[in-house]
Amino acid sequence: MPQDPVSGVGIASEPAAPAGLASCPAENVMTVPEAADRIWGMAEEKSDASVPERWSASTEHPDLWMDPGDDPRFANPDTDGERANLLDYLRGYRLTMEMKCAGLDAGQLALRSVPPSTMSLLGLVRHMADVERRWFRQVMAGADAPPLYWSDDVPDADWNGAVADPEVVERAWRDWRDEVAFAEAWAAGAEDLSMLGTMKDGNDVALREVLVHMIEEYARHCGHADLLRERIDGRIGQ
Repeated sequence: MPQDPVSGVGIASEPAAPAGLASCPAENVMTVPEAADRIWGMAEEKSDASVPERWSASTEHPDLWMDPGDDPRFANPDTDGERANLLDYLRGYRLTMEMKCAGLDAGQLALRSVPPSTMSLLGLVRHMADVERRWFRQVMAGADAPPLYWSDDVPDADWNGAVADPEVVERAWRDWRDEVAFAEAWAAGAEDLSMLGTMKDGNDVALREVLVHMIEEYARHCGHADLLRERIDGRIGQ
């Protein structure tokens, strides 16, 4: 063992780097070479002709989906009060999901563009149709309204049944718009935000909580839609 020339204390040698990593900088050395290879591989820039060029339809701000003056999400100035605020946020996210699908054909809507995820924009529309149906028809209105796509036998039918068929696309949009129309009418006509609905497990939930949950649900899935759409044709924007 080598010694410090001043103190005479032995100095331990540096441990050998794992095989295959001897030439890497110390801060990049990992104990599992395979994991390191995967991490570094993900960081590499690769040229792939199938990756679309990013673009925006906005002429004013490149990070927006369209020019603010043309954006229907900004068309409702009446947000006075808690109910109006919640409903307007929910309206905006519903529109966002719809806008992220605009201008695409059945094949593009059904494309699982971010593998290995099984998500597609069409699957997202079908999924949200059943989410709307569950919370507003079943839970809040207490209607006997079985799921449109889900089943105990095929729990992911909303995603897996999203195939590139114009009739499937047409039905998905019809179902989603029907459920949104019901939800909007029911929420607007409710006596107050404290009105209770009954969930499948027997527990009660207030309309206020359902609206907040729906905003969260759409916000999460609109993030998915951002990536799915960008990978389909390169269009970006909030």
